Amino acid sequence: MQTNARDHGGNIDAAMRRHGGDAGRWLDLSTGINPVPYPVPEISLQAFAALPTQGDMDALCAAAATCYATRAHVTPMAGAQAVIQAVPHLARPGVARVLTPTYNEHAAALRACGWRVEDVGAVDALVGADCAVVVNPNNPDGTRHDPARLTALARQVGLLVVDASFADPEPDLSLSPVLDNAPENVIVMRSFGKFYGLAGLRLGFALSGATLAARLAELAGPWPVSGPAIEVARCAFRDRDWQRQTCARLTRDAARLDAMAQGAGWTLVGGTPLFRTYHTPDATAAQAHLAQHHIWSRVFPYSRHWLRLGLAGPREDWDRIRAALG
Repeated sequence: MQTNARDHGGNIDAAMRRHGGDAGRWLDLSTGINPVPYPVPEISLQAFAALPTQGDMDALCAAAATCYATRAHVTPMAGAQAVIQAVPHLARPGVARVLTPTYNEHAAALRACGWRVEDVGAVDALVGADCAVVVNPNNPDGTRHDPARLTALARQVGLLVVDASFADPEPDLSLSPVLDNAPENVIVMRSFGKFYGLAGLRLGFALSGATLAARLAELAGPWPVSGPAIEVARCAFRDRDWQRQTCARLTRDAARLDAMAQGAGWTLVGGTPLFRTYHTPDATAAQAHLAQHHIWSRVFPYSRHWLRLGLAGPREDWDRIRAALG
């Protein structure tokens, strides 16, 4: 299975061109971003006016390490995507194996830098790769992988990249707490924007050993994240009550969406508390039907049947989904 195409959710402009309507009329469920974002605190003028200091960056890294329960080195970057773009430069190009189907940017970024990418369908097939990529939990089918199995896999590959962008609601899946005991060839990437619903801040993290962290910092360059992103993230990482309440709400809402989809005759393929993927008779037709209600969804070039939906936020948005699927 090839994953060359760099297609994504969040392409609401394409939906408007194809189906009409302005952005204010559309409900964009094509991404896995929390629809009820963290309440942004008041941001200081200093955060906008001055470059972040080393002290600011250190404080951000400390807050992230505490939240992710890790003693690994933390490298802030401009979103998890920036980590994906950096990974191909961490070793000489060779054979990269990507556990698929999954987020297509991993394979695309590696291929663009001269790696020979092989898509494989099982964890055991990753063994022997110069670079192995696993998304945990996986996007879009929600497959989960035991952290202990991934730690063992690290000893059987050159570089192990674990994309944990959707792991916040399921901390038991995360390698972050055991990275201090893992081999030095492991990178775990975390996304801030998805769980906290603030993707526009463009903030993510690479968790790794010291050698890889130093190389990633070189690739990221000075001031890889903004002052406002630092202030918001430090506040959000400390807010344990909001995190607990959000996990509970996302779990309830995922079950709510599953019930609506089941009523429409769709079956659950899998997902996470931030998105759900369903088997439909015809995914393109299902997407077009939802688009008639100005609800945008995600289909995949490798499946005629899979359709992914993010969760809704306000009650009126849930009512729109119910009406469209009823």
